[in-house]
Amino acid sequence: MSESTTPFENLRSQLETASSYVDVAPDVLDRLSHPERVLETNLTIERDDGTLERFPAFRSQFNGDRGPYKGGIRYHPDVTREEVVALSGWMTYKCALVDVPFGGGKGGIVVDPAALSTAELERLTRAYGTELRPLVGEDRDIPAPDVNTGPREMNWLKDTYETLEGTTAPGSFTGKALETGGSEGRVEATGRSTVIAAREAFEYLGRNLDDATVAVQGYGNAGWISAKLAAEAGATVVAVSDSRGAIVDRDGLDPIAVKEHKDETGSVVGFADAEPFADDALLTMDVDLLIPAALENAVDAELAADVQADVISEAANGPTTPAADEVLLENEVFYVPDILANAGGVVVSYYEWVQNRQRVSWSEERVNRELEETIVAAFDALVETLESIASDDPRTAAYVIAIDRVAAAAERNGTWP
Repeated sequence: MSESTTPFENLRSQLETASSYVDVAPDVLDRLSHPERVLETNLTIERDDGTLERFPAFRSQFNGDRGPYKGGIRYHPDVTREEVVALSGWMTYKCALVDVPFGGGKGGIVVDPAALSTAELERLTRAYGTELRPLVGEDRDIPAPDVNTGPREMNWLKDTYETLEGTTAPGSFTGKALETGGSEGRVEATGRSTVIAAREAFEYLGRNLDDATVAVQGYGNAGWISAKLAAEAGATVVAVSDSRGAIVDRDGLDPIAVKEHKDETGSVVGFADAEPFADDALLTMDVDLLIPAALENAVDAELAADVQADVISEAANGPTTPAADEVLLENEVFYVPDILANAGGVVVSYYEWVQNRQRVSWSEERVNRELEETIVAAFDALVETLESIASDDPRTAAYVIAIDRVAAAAERNGTWP
């Protein structure tokens, strides 16, 4: 990577670029470009061998003008305070873009979860939940899963919160197991919105997704679900990757079989009938659709110059740098920005929260139908904004919509005291 920009610097750059199209005062934009508060704590747990170990942890509440803070919790050795702040900012504008009545939050623990036993992970998660207790709640801050977390961790957090508070509050966390108030469709939501957004982009360009070739970087939940749903839509998935490497088969991979292989072996590498491939080479393959579904800054300006995909649908948060955006636009690569493409997770988390508050359950069919309507409406608004501001930059158009909505809410709320 030739660039050294951080995720937070990228967020600030994106907001500044879009602000020139929005009637927002510099002092208001400054306020909307920084978090309202950040919890920084150290969690110390007893390991199975009796020793103690400390784990830094964070929770950023970026903006609550449009509703309770909302955002995932990730477990990863590279988690930093600045990364969590940036992710909470992206969540703020993601919620605004898809018009979900939430603000933005994000959390993380500096840990390699693979190095801990299940019992150690539970102790760590409950220690984190204890620190979060004063900040979270159904009407305050509603965490959800993210990298290396899922229903299990959300259930531990929910149980910790409910036990300490002496209450029942299933809406305090989303992304839970179905048996404890989770929503149908939540597991597939991020990948589903990524593919819906890609389909809309292809239609906007006068093309069809069902005859497209696809490469997917990252084969976690968002990546493999994106691959599966793209294949179900008629596309041909020719390459996928994970942290250990990439594989390619120009005749097409079976996403489900690849997932089963990864579950058995720990990696997509070594999948039968597929050739090994370099991860960076996957990002520059000659395909119709590229889905970055790993971590931030996967595509910088240098790599962007070699991108051959016609469309990018960003399943990951912040996978391209601002400088890379400029190169992609010059090369006429149409990209669906992350705050739209991967918004399915927070949209269905909102549906889960609504179901929990009303003590009702929706069918998977209803969840998927409502999600599709929301993503299509957001894409249509993005296209209309592109035309209204006479720009060819989808990310700027997305932020124009989002900033306008957050700034309007901030103005209505006023400043107090």
